[in-house]
Amino acid sequence: MTKFEALGLDKPLLDAISDLGFESPSEVQEKSIPILLEQETDLVALAQTGTGKTAAFGFPMIQKIQQDSRTTQGLILSPTRELCLQITNELKLYSKYVKGLNVVAIYGGASITEQARQIKRGAQIVVATPGRMKDMIGRNMVDISKIDYCVLDEADEMLNMGFYEDIKDILSNTPKEKFTWLFSATMPKEVATIAKKFMHKPIEITVGSKNAGASTVQHEYYVVGGRDRYAALKRLADANPGIFSVVFCRTKRDTQRVAEKLIEDGYNAGALHGDLSQNQRDLVMNSFRKKQVQMLVATDVAARGIDVDDVTHVINYQLPDEIETYTHRSGRTGRAGKSGISMVIVTRSELRKIKAIEKKIQQEFLSKKIPDGIEICEIQLYHLANRIKETKVNTEIDSYLPAINDVLEGIDREELIKKIFSVEFTQFYNYYSKTKDLNSQDSGKGTGSGKGDIPTEGSVRYFINVGERDGYDWMSLKDFLRDTLNLEKEDVYNVDTKDSFSFFNTDAQLTEFILQTFTDFKLEGRFINVEVSKNPGGGGGKGGKKRRGRKGGGGGRRGGNKSYKGGKKGGYGKKGGKKKQGFY
Repeated sequence: MTKFEALGLDKPLLDAISDLGFESPSEVQEKSIPILLEQETDLVALAQTGTGKTAAFGFPMIQKIQQDSRTTQGLILSPTRELCLQITNELKLYSKYVKGLNVVAIYGGASITEQARQIKRGAQIVVATPGRMKDMIGRNMVDISKIDYCVLDEADEMLNMGFYEDIKDILSNTPKEKFTWLFSATMPKEVATIAKKFMHKPIEITVGSKNAGASTVQHEYYVVGGRDRYAALKRLADANPGIFSVVFCRTKRDTQRVAEKLIEDGYNAGALHGDLSQNQRDLVMNSFRKKQVQMLVATDVAARGIDVDDVTHVINYQLPDEIETYTHRSGRTGRAGKSGISMVIVTRSELRKIKAIEKKIQQEFLSKKIPDGIEICEIQLYHLANRIKETKVNTEIDSYLPAINDVLEGIDREELIKKIFSVEFTQFYNYYSKTKDLNSQDSGKGTGSGKGDIPTEGSVRYFINVGERDGYDWMSLKDFLRDTLNLEKEDVYNVDTKDSFSFFNTDAQLTEFILQTFTDFKLEGRFINVEVSKNPGGGGGKGGKKRRGRKGGGGGRRGGNKSYKGGKKGGYGKKGGKKKQGFY
């Protein structure tokens, strides 16, 4: 018996699950599905975004629906068009072997008459955004007076977006004897009010703690001057090549401005806010899903329902007013069991907000330093070496090689390597060599410079030649180092993984032991090399000691300015040297 079969699911669903490659149910699925299959009950399920909630209510609803009846029996309300379409697509995949079952999506920005036509043909399950559903009820285009099951998905997000009255009106058109399943990441008082008003003795399940952040997300903050916010954002981008992130701003104006500046500075960036048309929004989101846009700058409302599993970083360019909103923001990364980073750029006057968020999400923040120019140059140099190593040779170049060899005649191997790397390194070095320290207060002296200069005090930063391509993230690399070195939990910190290399910190008294341990050290036949970083003051990225106040390490991603176009090689949609940035 498979793990999904043990939950009580029928064969058509199990066959679809097998096709989808699901092996084990998530915690919210394991807790919800048996209850919803075995009992006719209301349910409140609290679980973070990205934990498999759609399947948790989707499988039981599909199994309970009478597919031989054309009556609408199930209604699912979701906050955004994107989430509405995603739920619909997933339910269609789950029900592929259930003959006669129709799932229809109702959302704004598309033909209301065509959606009404699909409903009329027979839709046992309707997935809808509140605004469009209320509109169609008012026009008598949909009948939900006989539904058996109603799901409120991402209930806290719907309420944050101001849909309380719409939800109340919609539910008033449904029968009292239906069963309501409410799924939410957090439990603010507004969600509790909905549960009390529209549900009868609901069973409550919680995955993790109420309002707590996901354990796969590490929370970091960087203290800078108010005028240095954008410069800090660029450095956090430059210090992490390969970033795939959502950058949150408070207002539509700031979102537009920051996205335009990033594009101008050479990044693959895009803006997502309420002033975009639906077509513009779709273009941005499609580009983001394809990773053509690597830094999506968004307002909180516009970002509701973004469901992309591979987001590496959430960057809070400005903190939100509500703590629950921060929980939603950070939930965009660290999804589907992967690790993620939530970075916050703050001024000294905002530090009290960090403590309030810590208390709410029940997780500690790490204080980090904005990386300096030399650290960024070092990271980019290693990144370039890896790109060259991993580049697949294009054989079309063969016919040009004789002429190229003539041009390069007389240059020895070492000199040629220096020249190749100087092409990009010089751009970074020229830009960053004269830039100031962005940190609000210097966080201490660096120590150590190389293998021959072993530091004796303070915190020491190391380079190691394994990274994400070797299957490590900050959590698993930290575990590997602790296990290999037989160290305590807090002895290894500031673990920052890149494509093919990483950085980490320990206290100086461990340095000689660590360098000796990794002398001629092999893992599965490969030499693992550890060196003291040439930029000892850097305290990059992930998995570290908690450091209060204005002390700590650094970490980040990639940046530029008008005089430096190294960044991400072009703005949104930049191909063949052209930027397409018309609607940002």
